[in-house]
Formats: sequence, structure tokens, C-alpha cells
Amino acid sequence: QVQLVESGGGLVQAGGSLRLSCIASGRTTFTTYALGWFRQAPEKEREFVTGISWDSGSTAYADSVKGRFTMSRDNAENTVYLQMNSLKPEDTAVYFCAARPLWVTRTPSGYNYWGQGTQVTVSS
Repeated sequence: QVQLVESGGGLVQAGGSLRLSCIASGRTTFTTYALGWFRQAPEKEREFVTGISWDSGSTAYADSVKGRFTMSRDNAENTVYLQMNSLKPEDTAVYFCAARPLWVTRTPSGYNYWGQGTQVTVSS
């Protein structure tokens, strides 16, 4: 069982930056899990943003965030981060952290554990 708690969301102007964090806890070995970030805007489906494999050997990004967002993990702190730069109004959504064994998938149903989400609002 893995518990995930996101933080760092808020209101920012277009062009600004935010850094999201996701802390994992529970009876698990954090280093055996891939972590993903997803987002969901009102009346839209949950979409993949980025993910990092268990060994940090591979990181995947949605085309819409490439070059602007960076995901990293700190296994010593059981934490993953999402650095978001050059934010746009279309990045406005609830951002969720998710975990699954070993490798990243872009499919939400492929993740076993989810956090409660953190709201990111980008004003124009």
C-alpha cells in the first residue's frame, strides 16, 4: 500500500513557475515504483503529463509540456517533484501524483495508487 500526498499548487500568472511535490509513504519500497503526474481540467479526461521510472533511467513527457516541465525524484526523501516553467492558462487543472511498479505508462488505469490532487491555476 502506498499513500501519496501532493503539494505546491496555487495561482500563478502566465509565464510564471510552480514546483509540485509528491511524498510517498506506506509499507512499500519507493525505489521499486514508477511515478507519474497527471492532470484533469474541468469537464476533461485525466491526461498524462510526465512520468519517471523506478531507476530514474527514463522520463516521459506529454508533448504539451516538453521543454517547460521537468520531473525528478529523490529516493532518499521518497519524493518526486514537478518543476513547471513558462506556465500557460491551458495548464490550469488539478494535478495528481500516481504510482505503479517499475515502469511508466501514459494510461491512468495503469496506476495502482493516487494522491488527492493539488490545484494549479494559471491566469492570463
